[in-house]
Amino acid sequence: MPEGSSRVLGRDAQRMNIMAGKILAETIRTTLGPKGMDKMLVDGMGDIVVTNDGVTILKEMDIEHPAAKMLVEVAKTQEDEVGDGTTTAVIIAGELLKKAEDLLEQEIHPTTLVMGYRKAAAKAQELLSDIAIDASDRETLRMVAMTAMTGKGTEKAREPLADLVVSAVMQVEEDGKVDKDHINIHRIQGATVNDSQIVHGVVIDKSRADNSMPKNIENAQIALLKYPIEVKDLETDAKIKLTDPAQMQAFIEQEEQMVKDMVDKIIATGANVVFCQKGIDDLAQHLLAREGIIAVKRVRKSDMERLGKATGGQLVTNIEDLTSEDLGKAGKVYEKKIFDEVLIFVEECNEPKAVSIILRGSTRHVAEEIERAVEDAIGVVSATLEDGKVVAGGGAPEMAIAKGLKEYADTISGREQLAISAFAEALEVVPKTLAENAGLDQIDALVDLRAAHESNHYIGLNVFKGEVVDMKDEKVIEPHRVKKQAIQSAAEAAEMILRIDDMIASTGPSEPDMGGMEGMGGMPGGMPPMM
Repeated sequence: MPEGSSRVLGRDAQRMNIMAGKILAETIRTTLGPKGMDKMLVDGMGDIVVTNDGVTILKEMDIEHPAAKMLVEVAKTQEDEVGDGTTTAVIIAGELLKKAEDLLEQEIHPTTLVMGYRKAAAKAQELLSDIAIDASDRETLRMVAMTAMTGKGTEKAREPLADLVVSAVMQVEEDGKVDKDHINIHRIQGATVNDSQIVHGVVIDKSRADNSMPKNIENAQIALLKYPIEVKDLETDAKIKLTDPAQMQAFIEQEEQMVKDMVDKIIATGANVVFCQKGIDDLAQHLLAREGIIAVKRVRKSDMERLGKATGGQLVTNIEDLTSEDLGKAGKVYEKKIFDEVLIFVEECNEPKAVSIILRGSTRHVAEEIERAVEDAIGVVSATLEDGKVVAGGGAPEMAIAKGLKEYADTISGREQLAISAFAEALEVVPKTLAENAGLDQIDALVDLRAAHESNHYIGLNVFKGEVVDMKDEKVIEPHRVKKQAIQSAAEAAEMILRIDDMIASTGPSEPDMGGMEGMGGMPGGMPPMM
């Protein structure tokens, strides 16, 4: 191996990787549930993030250990697929590694462990489907949204926020699918959460291109242009030799005429509002303002796509192709200042398939955390609307699956039985953590839950009352997809880490150092720094 490389083999490599996973899981474990605590993260520039959102914490942390990075990927995948359940996925993965460590100490081969975990994960998915509830009505969606936002700084306003989220998701749903990119969130500080609102249209954080343009247009005919309303620079290096001042004047007049022709083309279509993805020439701005047209320049590509979805307009790449049939329509387009931000509102569209949510918060940090909570709610409501399946919350599905897996383990012969039983016990970390974070006794909570699940698999832990109750009756429900993805991702990550028995790393300036763990249980290897 090259000079400076380090290598850790066999059991030492497994111990190091398991320890990294356990430390990472313990780091975010305290954030789980309605009574979870927050983390304050300060980066090198002094910027502060205060959150209990699992994936945000893991993204902000500077993690170097390769095995820990694999668990971060679990959280990111969970966020991308469902939008919530990131903390659950990581702590289950960490607990699976912890249980595996105990079995490895009993001389059970990693491959046997992996096979047992794989069987348990497949069985867990079956058990989860058996306890799923078919429901996707508006009230169910509201309950799912409120459950997702509980414990994330939005308790006081979670009901109105849930209504905003459900309305937004149902508005953009097409053919049973929800494109979350068509829901735009604008975060503005300076007011309370209760002042948040939904706009059935598009809000763009831009102002009019020229202050002489009208501020308000009724019955808007909207042109959406990807093409700049200005003379484009030549793509090749070229020189123009002028020998007469008149030639210079003719050259300038020709450029002006080209701009005027573009503006005339827009006017001829009947457009009275123009959104342009590129720049707009000063002369073009003046001419458009004189005609009473609102123009907005350098609009983001994502906003242009939302405008097309909301107004029914076509994005035109060549201004020569623009016709009146390409125009979008809206009841009104106007400019408005909220707090210290100037925004363009496009409202009263006919069946818009893009909406905007304006979130308010007293400070920047409060508004940011509310935005994260709303994004989670949008993810879970979208998943519920698409799948039409939910499960009870409060640790109920984990307890039901754990009970089923223990029964399943008794039917399996050989050492894989131990791995399946370990998988079942690992899932119980969710209700245990909920109890711990609420200041309740973990053992009592688990014993009560196990006894109650003999007759009802909807029983979970109500952390506010400190009792085990039917979570379906308490209206605490979560999307089936959140649990499905969390268990699957956690199992796959644990399997991959357990299969590693050799770590080879270069100790270059940007590579993790695998040494320096002397004194930690007499292990000869080392664990790369995690943070």
